[in-house]
Amino acid sequence: MKYFEDIEIGSRTAFGSYTVTREEVIDFATKYDPQPFHLSDEAAAKTHFGRLSASGWHTCAMMMSMLVDNLKDTQQAGLGSPGQDELRWLKPVYPGDTLRVEIEVIDKRASQSRPEMGSYRSLITVLNQNDVAVMTTIAIGLVATRPNG
Repeated sequence: MKYFEDIEIGSRTAFGSYTVTREEVIDFATKYDPQPFHLSDEAAAKTHFGRLSASGWHTCAMMMSMLVDNLKDTQQAGLGSPGQDELRWLKPVYPGDTLRVEIEVIDKRASQSRPEMGSYRSLITVLNQNDVAVMTTIAIGLVATRPNG
């Protein structure tokens, strides 16, 4: 089990492989972000996207799926997250793209009020199959400290 004390500033990890399908782009957009360029090739062709593109929120959801799969493998004593900072959608994500994730821990802090936990911030970069960054965010994670005994 990986605890707060085990997290090292500057550590990096890379993981994931998620291929985006046309069907899920349209399904996600229909439910959560029904803008025309996420729903129709014809509408998207009239925009700077040029073709059907995934919602940025869908990109976040795909990143989260890969992140949770990775956390299952690393068995971190995670306690959730109070949020994200500096979310940026840098490039469009298109059906057929294959995404992956790179993470760098940029700082950490022991809780002053709750000694059983700490927090850390990580720069998360989502890249496509051409190693082009399509999204970045700074994630804040809460993690348990190592139990005494």
